[in-house]
Amino acid sequence: MASTYGQAFLKNFLGASPDWYKLTIVGFLVLNPILFFLVDPFVAGWVLILEFIFTLAMALKCYPLQPGGLLAFEAIVIGMASPETVYHEAVVNFPVILLLIFMVAGISFLKEMLLFTFTKILLRVRSKLMLSVLFALVAAVLSAFLDALTVTAVVIAVASGFYGVYHRVASGLHHDADGHDVTEDHQVKEGSRMDLEQFRSFLRNLMMHAAVGTALGGVSTIVGEPQNLLIGNIMGWDFVEFYVRVMPVSLPVLAVGLLTTVLVEKLKIAGYGTELPANVRSILEKYDEEQTTKLTKNDIMKMWVQAAVAVFLVLCLALHLAEVGIIGLAVIVLATAFNGITDEHRLGHAFQEALPFTSLLVVFFAVVGVIHELHLFTPVVNFVLDMEGNAQLAAFYIANGVLSMVSDNVFVATVYISEVQQAFEAGRIGREQFELLAVAINTGTNIPSVATPNGQAAFLFLLTSALAPLIRLSYGRMVILALPYTITMSIAGLLATIYFLV
Repeated sequence: MASTYGQAFLKNFLGASPDWYKLTIVGFLVLNPILFFLVDPFVAGWVLILEFIFTLAMALKCYPLQPGGLLAFEAIVIGMASPETVYHEAVVNFPVILLLIFMVAGISFLKEMLLFTFTKILLRVRSKLMLSVLFALVAAVLSAFLDALTVTAVVIAVASGFYGVYHRVASGLHHDADGHDVTEDHQVKEGSRMDLEQFRSFLRNLMMHAAVGTALGGVSTIVGEPQNLLIGNIMGWDFVEFYVRVMPVSLPVLAVGLLTTVLVEKLKIAGYGTELPANVRSILEKYDEEQTTKLTKNDIMKMWVQAAVAVFLVLCLALHLAEVGIIGLAVIVLATAFNGITDEHRLGHAFQEALPFTSLLVVFFAVVGVIHELHLFTPVVNFVLDMEGNAQLAAFYIANGVLSMVSDNVFVATVYISEVQQAFEAGRIGREQFELLAVAINTGTNIPSVATPNGQAAFLFLLTSALAPLIRLSYGRMVILALPYTITMSIAGLLATIYFLV
C-alpha cells in the first residue's frame, strides 16, 4: 500500500518530469538542511545557488518555477533568508516586475505591425551575415535607450510570428471560424521536418545575436540596465557623463561583439551559420504576398495605430517620462482602445506569456536574499579591495563578471558599488579610483554575464519564454551559443579596463 502511494506521489510530483529529475530535486531538498545545520551555512548557500542553476538548466524538462520555488521555499523555512528579505528584494525590483506584467503584454498588441515590418526585412535582406549583424546592432542601439527586456520581448514576438507562420503551413494548420488553429495533420510533414529543424537553428542564431546585442548596448548608457542607473546616481553622473566615462570600455566591446557576430556566422562556430531554408523562405514570401493582398483599409489602419503607439513607446522610454511598466500599461490602453479590442479574454491572453516568468523572478529574489543574508560575496569583495591600481580594476571586473554569471547582475553591482562607496567614504580609496572602479563594476556586471541566463534578465526571459521550446533553445544550448561572445567580449572588456581607463 505504501509503495503504491509512493508511486502515486512520484507520478504527481513535478508532473511529467523524468523520475531521475524528481529524485534529484528531492535529494537537494534533503541535502540543504543537513549542510545548513551540520556543516556550514556559507557552504549551504553556495550549494543552493548551484542547485537553482541546475533547475534553470533543465528548463525544457520542467519549468524552473516549481523546483526552483521549492528550493527557495525551503531556504526561507530553514532560515537561509527571511520573508522580509524576499519582500525587500521584490520591492527594490518592483519596476522590473511592472515591466514584465505590462510591457510584455503591451508588445503583444503590436505584433501585427512588428511581424509585417520584420517579415519585409527578413525577406529583403537575403544575406544571413548581414541579417545577423543587423539584429545585433539594432538590439544594441535600442537597448542603449530602452530596457533590454522590452527589446527582447519585441524580438521574441517577431520570431514567434515567423515560426507560427511556417509551422502552420508545414503542419497543415488552418483557422476555424473563431480564428483558432485547427490541425489537419498533427505531424509535421516528413518532407518539411529537415526544413523545420534548420529553421529552428536559424531562429536560434538570430535570437542569440539579438540577445547579445541587448548586452552590448545596455552597458553603454545610464538607462541601458537597472544597475547603470544605480551606479550613475551614486556617482552623480548624468546621461552624457555616464556614456563618456564608460565609452573607453563599451565601444571596444561593441566593435569586438559585432566582429564576433561576423566570425561565428562565417566560420559556422558553436551552431551558428545556419541559412534560412529555401522552402521556408518560399512559404514566408507566399504568406507575405497573401497577407499584403488581403489587407483591408481596416487592417492598414490597425497597423498605423500600432506604429503610432510604437513611436509613443520609444519616445516615452527614451525621455524616461515614466517607469517602464507604467509606459507599458499606457501602450496596452492605447493599442487596444484605438483598435477596438475590448473583450476581457483577448486582454487576458496577452498577459499569459510574462506572468510565469514574473513568478520565477520573485523566486530568484529569494535566492538573491540568501546571497545577501549569508554574505556569500563578502570574501571576494574584501579580497579585491585589498588590491591597488590597475590590478584592483582588473580584479573588480573579473570578480563582478564571474559572480554575474551565477547570480543576478543587478544584485552583484548593488553589492559591489555599495562596498566601494563605503571604502571611499572611509578613505581607503580616492575619488579618481572610486570613479574608475564604478566603471569596472558596471562593465564587469554587464559584459561577462552573457555567459549564462542567470546574469542577464533578458537572457533568462528568453530561455523561459514560450518561444524557447519551439526553437529548441535549452539552457545548455544557450550557453554554447553565447560562449564565443563570452570569450571575446569578456577579454576585450578586461583589456580595455586595464589599458584604456585613465
